[in-house]
Amino acid sequence: MSKLLLNKIVVVTGSSSGIGRATAIAASRHGADVVLHHLGESTLKDIEQVKQAVEGNGRRAILVAGDIGDPTTATTIVTEAVKAFQRIDVLVSNAGICPFHTFLDMPDSLWKKVQNVNMDGSFYITRAVANQMASQEPQGGSIVAISSISALMGGAGQTHYTPTKAGIKSLMESCAIALGPMGIRCNSILPGTIETPINEEDLADEEKRAYMTKRIPLGRLGVPDDIAEPVCFLASDMAKYITGASLLVDGGAAISLQ
Repeated sequence: MSKLLLNKIVVVTGSSSGIGRATAIAASRHGADVVLHHLGESTLKDIEQVKQAVEGNGRRAILVAGDIGDPTTATTIVTEAVKAFQRIDVLVSNAGICPFHTFLDMPDSLWKKVQNVNMDGSFYITRAVANQMASQEPQGGSIVAISSISALMGGAGQTHYTPTKAGIKSLMESCAIALGPMGIRCNSILPGTIETPINEEDLADEEKRAYMTKRIPLGRLGVPDDIAEPVCFLASDMAKYITGASLLVDGGAAISLQ
């Protein structure tokens, strides 16, 4: 068992699948107890499996359900975390959606939904956890937000999504300044193309999949564990002098002209 996050209390939003699931399990593998946030009844079976995996690593886990775009969910997550573990050391703000859609006929309701879940949700949980980190003894902690390579470049079917990921990156940069005096570090991870349920349908197109893979110097698409381990590094004391950073984890795709 690694001691990278030994006895740290880690909150992971959207932890029932994909990057959130991998991060929660990796954190427990590195010695952390985990607060597992999920949407609700529709994700209960999946989140129970994540809880079992965490406990299989010899660590504790609690489940907290709710819509991350609702500010009361952030309050509930913090309340339940403190009730169970007395403090929060790490937040991984991961919950997000990306329903691909063309721009010219984008429904207002879809634009607002993506903004609410991705941007508002990130703000609400960061604010709630930061207040807890600022008030606890010892003061401080680490916040890692999952942004995206899409924060740096556009996508025709993601005009509602890419602005939120740029916003999350910017949020972490501003929070690094606002919260640094309280010992709270804020960083973002910018994943490239990672195989998760969010893009499963999109990557089922073999031609598109081959194109995406060809553009990556490391020669393969990413998997959730490729993101989970860098998150754990930024969350840990090994990164104790890193704040306001944006770590691009994309297999080299952003520098490739292929």
